[in-house]
Amino acid sequence: MKEAGKNASNLIQKAALKGQCSNNPLVLHSDNGSPMKAATFLETLRHLEIIASYSRPRVSNDNPFSESLFKTCKYHPEYTGKGFKTIIAAREWSLSFVNWYNNQHRHSKINFVTPVQRHEDVDKDILCKRKDVFELACCSSHYWKLMTWLGTGKYSRFFDFLAASDDSTFCW
Repeated sequence: MKEAGKNASNLIQKAALKGQCSNNPLVLHSDNGSPMKAATFLETLRHLEIIASYSRPRVSNDNPFSESLFKTCKYHPEYTGKGFKTIIAAREWSLSFVNWYNNQHRHSKINFVTPVQRHEDVDKDILCKRKDVFELACCSSHYWKLMTWLGTGKYSRFFDFLAASDDSTFCW
């Protein structure tokens, strides 16, 4: 598909509708490419009340969110790093990665919940439950064992355990 302002406009309209973003203030950060500065695209952004933000010229790393995503992608265990044999293989891998990233990957910057949990506003319940578990642990004779275990860098497995457990199966 050719890069063009009309294509970029159609893409952002579909994304805004699918994401039900009409009542939320949004900023779209992009490069300085001509499709992102085309009149059609800019008018679409104005219509959707999306604020345009652009990379600084000749600076490749000014968007920390994209850079973080690229790093996560490159270090994902299933990333080949050698390219894909077909466009279909690339699309399949990308869809699988995006699904994993949004639904399974717990992000340290959002308190080890997934983006979907944060987007659907269920993270507060998860964090409350996690806090209750830690408070219970602090009152337990196993507290120091737990703190020693967490100190070994195995905290992500502990959060996986918490996410899978419910009150009836969790005991000290």
